[in-house]
Amino acid sequence: MGQLAAEFVGTLILILFGVGVVAQVVTAGDEDYGNHNSIAWAWGMGVTFGIFAAGRISGAHLNPAVTVALAAFRGFPWKRVAPFILAQTAGAFVAALLVRWNYGSVLSAVDPGHTLATQGVFSTLPGNGALDVSLWGGLRDQVIGTAILLFLIFAISDRRNIRMPESLTPLAIGGVVVGLGMAWGSIAGYAINPARDFGPRLASYLTGFDTAFLDQHGAQYWWVPIIGPLIGGLLGAALYRYLVEPFLPADDLVTQSPSHTEEFANG
Repeated sequence: MGQLAAEFVGTLILILFGVGVVAQVVTAGDEDYGNHNSIAWAWGMGVTFGIFAAGRISGAHLNPAVTVALAAFRGFPWKRVAPFILAQTAGAFVAALLVRWNYGSVLSAVDPGHTLATQGVFSTLPGNGALDVSLWGGLRDQVIGTAILLFLIFAISDRRNIRMPESLTPLAIGGVVVGLGMAWGSIAGYAINPARDFGPRLASYLTGFDTAFLDQHGAQYWWVPIIGPLIGGLLGAALYRYLVEPFLPADDLVTQSPSHTEEFANG
């Protein structure tokens, strides 16, 4: 239960910062309360703080794509995959409800009909609802973006690669998310995390956003930020396993505290 609670809390913290900053920017009107850069930084900070909160207890996966990749390539027990994913999605769902509650009045003022204009506060859309990006373009983007994420998480957490103090691991992974937001954010909103997208999407649907599961073209889009990241995460982890790991030096016998993801990969 402790690990599931940690995944719930860590993902909740991630979403409070991530969805919260989007809500602030979207509802600001003529006030300058942020932009794309502040959104990217807040998402990265949410990841960092979520890892700090949950890392020692659960390894702070905070993302089903991470959990599945760790099970496939780092020995995380498959029997724990579904409970971890449920805890992550529940944390994202509750955090989105808190953001919805807190920003409810200003969301209604900006968008009384709860339309696509503010749906992007909670969940992603192809082209962020504005660019002409197809459903398949969004899927491609999610596969590539999550592959980058998992490749770099594996690199950062591999003790045979460049070692860093354990306390810097959350900052490094958060930095990856900031970079992805700045470089890979326009095509599909860089969900790169099924729980991050589906939990808030469900929360928004249950609180008045009737088109939450659709994109701006009316197509069912909810599955794209689920399937894309799961495929991309496995791809990125596999690329690291076969392109980098075979060429790293053998681990020495110097005692060192394992990184968050390694420490709990084997349960």
